[in-house]
Amino acid sequence: MAQEVRGVIAPGKDEPVRIETIVVPDPGPGEAVVRVQACGVCHTDLHYKQGGISDDFPFLLGHEAAGVVESVGEGVTDVAPGDFVILNWRAVCGKCRACLRGRPWYCFDTHNAEQRMTLASTGQELSPALGIGAFAEKTLVAAGQCTKVDPAVAPQVAGLLGCGVMAGIGAAINTGQVGRGDTVAVIGCGGVGDAAVAGARLAGAAKIIAVDIDDRKLKTARAMGATHTVNSRTTDAVDAIRELTGGFGADVVIEAVGRPETYRQAFYARDLAGTVVLVGVPTPQMKLELPLLDVFGRGGALKSSWYGDCLPSRDFPMLIDLHLQGRLDLAAFVTETIQLDEVEKAFERMHTGDVLRSVVVL
Repeated sequence: MAQEVRGVIAPGKDEPVRIETIVVPDPGPGEAVVRVQACGVCHTDLHYKQGGISDDFPFLLGHEAAGVVESVGEGVTDVAPGDFVILNWRAVCGKCRACLRGRPWYCFDTHNAEQRMTLASTGQELSPALGIGAFAEKTLVAAGQCTKVDPAVAPQVAGLLGCGVMAGIGAAINTGQVGRGDTVAVIGCGGVGDAAVAGARLAGAAKIIAVDIDDRKLKTARAMGATHTVNSRTTDAVDAIRELTGGFGADVVIEAVGRPETYRQAFYARDLAGTVVLVGVPTPQMKLELPLLDVFGRGGALKSSWYGDCLPSRDFPMLIDLHLQGRLDLAAFVTETIQLDEVEKAFERMHTGDVLRSVVVL
């Protein structure tokens, strides 16, 4: 039987979010209903609210979530009612060219639930953010979007792997392939950048240089594992990174801002034949211009990292285990816990730079 629950809706472009009663249908074949326990407030949700993703309003926001599977549809065997799961937006198909070549993190046909949740008042279909929609007491997803992890972890910590923290850690470990003894620079020290710092530390980097224009963020980056910090508002970032790496530049530079000017910094701050990883998300209007001879002459690799090139079934349980062992402090990313009716205020706090993550706890 369909259920009615509370959820946070973005009704139209730049309109304040509001809590509405939504209808969650019974799971169909390949689907699952999850009782959400916690969900992080991510910049991507703000982009949905601002109309920066699409104009398919109204949106049911929220996607960095963890919770407990309540029911599953026909044919679902990987998860069962009672399983503690992190929700992901990369439910791989297993059949596309990337999956069949053993590279499922590049899956071309990731999928979401077939059915739509609706507004109880009007019956209007909702567009769930990243196919999840977890600023709600319960949500309907494809069963492949549910990744089982150790239930000993706190939900408000686990859910962060659903997007931003995984993107940053994966940018360092999966995409950048940071190795023991490497020098790493991270440009932009918000949640994703700090996660890249933590990932570089996990991978055994010898020197981790955090770059930002905000000293508060640089202080947090040090707590996450940065060995050096550079305020690029007052210091040339490329010169500083080169000076800190013996004049060579960093082995891996991770750009976590998504702007042409910071990408150029990353390009010129890397060692000859080093790697640049773009994990910051640019807008459609942005253009990049680089001398082609410099691209040719420096060699190395210019990579983009989408969701940290993660495979949820592989990476989520591993990172949760590292957290439970005390080797990865995921709790450090949680600045505050809030209620559903405080999401709009959490969006406002994003602009001040005072929070890494606000997390809705249900």
